[in-house]
Amino acid sequence: MLVYDGDCGFCQRCVDFGRAHLPAMPPVSRWQDLDLVEHGLTREQVTESVQLLGPDGLRASGARAVAVVLAVQPRIGWRALGRLMLVPPVDWIAEAVYRVVARNRHRLPGSTGACSVARR
Repeated sequence: MLVYDGDCGFCQRCVDFGRAHLPAMPPVSRWQDLDLVEHGLTREQVTESVQLLGPDGLRASGARAVAVVLAVQPRIGWRALGRLMLVPPVDWIAEAVYRVVARNRHRLPGSTGACSVARR
């Protein structure tokens, strides 16, 4: 399951893009609709970055979560991009870019300014 900030318009647009273009998109859930404790998550984790909760205890967040979702796609382009994002030093760059986007997502196209980062 991919857990995201459901109050963030930019985050919602990213999820919508994934649903439309990624055949192997995992189920998604707004963190606001979840019992975070039940899923082993904290409010800090879910407000800072997307969380991927997979079978057998798989956990990933931020750029790594995005990379894992891309790496399991049937289309070779998405799969190659995801796998590349998991390899150093590309993974470091991907995470740095993810952090900049995450901190500024309330300013990005589609955002309503209501996302959790705007309320900090």
